[in-house]
Amino acid sequence: MTHWGEFYIGGVWVAPLSDTTGPVVNPATGEEIARVAWGTAADVDRAVAAARAAFPAWAATPVAERVALLRRIADVFKARKAELEQAVTAEMGSPADLSDWMQTDSSVIYFNQAADTAEGFAFEQPHGTTRLRYEPIGVAGLITPWNWPLNQIVTKLGPALAAGCTVVLKPSEISPLSALILAEVLAEAGVPAGVFNLVNGSGPEVGAAIAAHPGVDMVSFTGSTRAGVEIARTAAPTVKRVHQELGGKSANIVLPDADLDLALVDGVGRIFINSGQSCIAPSRMLIPRERQEEIEARLLAEVAKVRIGDPTDRTTTMGPVANAAQWDRVQGFIARGIEEGARLLCGGPGLPEGVNRGFYVRPTIFADVTNDMTIARQEIFGPVLSVLTYDSLDEAVQIANDSDYGLAGYVYGRDLDRAEAVARRIRAGRIFINNPPFDFSAPFGGYKQSGNGRELGVFGLTDFLEVKAMLGHRNGEESQ
Repeated sequence: MTHWGEFYIGGVWVAPLSDTTGPVVNPATGEEIARVAWGTAADVDRAVAAARAAFPAWAATPVAERVALLRRIADVFKARKAELEQAVTAEMGSPADLSDWMQTDSSVIYFNQAADTAEGFAFEQPHGTTRLRYEPIGVAGLITPWNWPLNQIVTKLGPALAAGCTVVLKPSEISPLSALILAEVLAEAGVPAGVFNLVNGSGPEVGAAIAAHPGVDMVSFTGSTRAGVEIARTAAPTVKRVHQELGGKSANIVLPDADLDLALVDGVGRIFINSGQSCIAPSRMLIPRERQEEIEARLLAEVAKVRIGDPTDRTTTMGPVANAAQWDRVQGFIARGIEEGARLLCGGPGLPEGVNRGFYVRPTIFADVTNDMTIARQEIFGPVLSVLTYDSLDEAVQIANDSDYGLAGYVYGRDLDRAEAVARRIRAGRIFINNPPFDFSAPFGGYKQSGNGRELGVFGLTDFLEVKAMLGHRNGEESQ
């Protein structure tokens, strides 16, 4: 039985200190499916105390034991994968097929990837006559979003545990069910008491309490840039490390020689996957003006393949957006696009044809978009693609970089030398060239208002570590 009305603190399920609860709504129907306990600053105090008490022993645990625990977690997670998939589909509307291969399979990979990284990392290493020690930063507060509810927890939790940190997690109040099941997975795998703690609740209450807490040494946040700014302000008086993965408005540059069978299929797939609720979604497609008519026709053909429907149906490719507020937000951006003169190529306001409930959005493409329009500048976080034209590669790069964000970018072109040259000029943290295989250990994070710090691989591990320089230690010789 899952503990909807409890928190996981100090290795046990505990009752909250208040009777406040919040609803979990199935976005496919608009109906409440659960009520979950919401915590207060007092609950955060309990969780931080448990994490601080557990930290010395966990930090001193041999790396091999931490690695073995991460692999056990991955195995238990895999055994309960069907249950976790169903929770994600119910709480945020991810189609069942997507919940299978991206929402949950990726978490197993990320736990194992964190284990692999720690196993190969030199936590002590020589540096001239100095000895460097990489030590866990302490108690890490993790505040995670609703769009990839498990994935975004694990990309923080895996390296935090591998580093030797203890954790206080606040998952999104929109999608807390899968996180509660994850807590059961961690307990079953044998995570020591106090190493992992979970308190549900709102951002202004629980999130702010974690960010402000003097007993939290680091806060790692994924979410909107606006919320990230507030987290940083709240954390500033305690001078803790603030790690942020924030918004994006990624440019997708289709070069004149691009293979359109690849570029447009992939471009449409990436903007509409997860109903557009992805921070790295290629939401600005930049196309050569001379190919505009051809590309627009092919985009319409690709959109026609999108199958909207019940997310529990394995044939559905696009479900609803995650909540009513997000539906209203996306509708507002669609209206603004029309008002500002963008040409509606397909989609538009309102529910899709044949849909009479839930938070579904019509797959929408705007053409004749200019980079000063609202839909080209702000993160919509929905299935809305803006198509812009360019006349030269210099102009394409200038448009791509004319953004407050710099999380990701995409380039498609047959001439790989030219595609890579364009990729080097894009000011963003991750660039995809011609739909490459996904690298689960490559650093993930952004430039500018897309945040600071990196997740995954060695970069994700070291963000949870402090560096100690031991000068003159045995004259730089290896420790025994």
